[in-house]
Amino acid sequence: MRFVSAYLMAYIGGNESPSKDDVRAILGSVGADVDEAKLDLLFEEIAGKDIPELIAAGRERLALAAPCGGVAAAAAGGQAVAAGGAAAAAEEEAEEEEKKEEDDDDGLFNLFD
Repeated sequence: MRFVSAYLMAYIGGNESPSKDDVRAILGSVGADVDEAKLDLLFEEIAGKDIPELIAAGRERLALAAPCGGVAAAAAGGQAVAAGGAAAAAEEEAEEEEKKEEDDDDGLFNLFD
């Protein structure tokens, strides 16, 4: 990933065709080790390809990838509200009652004082 990042940093910085030396220089500036085999693989994979097209293809792949819980959790939450909004209200009441009980206990003693 660091090799791709360094390559893209050089590209975004105005270098239309970054070289291996450019990537090495970027990685070296932050003290990162350069694995020549991985660097060679990167340049083999992107040889003759248009960087904006590669980025667009990557975005499409990310859009098709399964979400990591954010959307699924929101959908599940929406179903829970639709299925039983009363359960959520009862849970909130229980939490408020519990908090109220904790506040009442403060008058007796506090272990941390």
